[in-house]
Amino acid sequence: QLQLVESGGGLVQPGGSLRLSCVGSSPTLGAYAVAWFRQAPGKEREAVGCISDSGSTKYTDSVAGRFTIARDNAKNTVYLQMNTLKPEDTAAYTCTADTHGSWCGAKWWRPAEYDSWGQGAQVTVSS
Repeated sequence: QLQLVESGGGLVQPGGSLRLSCVGSSPTLGAYAVAWFRQAPGKEREAVGCISDSGSTKYTDSVAGRFTIARDNAKNTVYLQMNTLKPEDTAAYTCTADTHGSWCGAKWWRPAEYDSWGQGAQVTVSS
C-alpha cells in the first residue's frame, strides 16, 4: 500500500511563506491524483487543493492565488507552496492520494475520493 509522509511544517509569521512536501513510498505516486487537506482545532477537515497526474490543479477559493501545488515525479514528491499566510491558515495539513484515479474530478474536495493518507504536518501562522 502506498505510504505518504509530509514534512516542512512549522511556525511562520503572517504574510510569510512555507512549503510542505509529501513523499510517496512508490514511484507510482506520479500516476495518481494527490490532494492536500487541512484541519484546524474544532473545525472540520477542509480540502485545500488537488493535482492531477498531468500537473493540472484545483484549489479551494480561500487559498486560490496564494497556494500552489506542484509535483516532482523523479522524487516521488508533491509540494504545497503556501504564500501570504494568514492566521486562519493554521491547521494540520495532510496529503492524500487517489490510487484508483489520476485526475482531480468534480468531487476532488471529498475525503472519500482518496484512499492513502499521510500523518499530517502542523502549520502555525502567528506573530
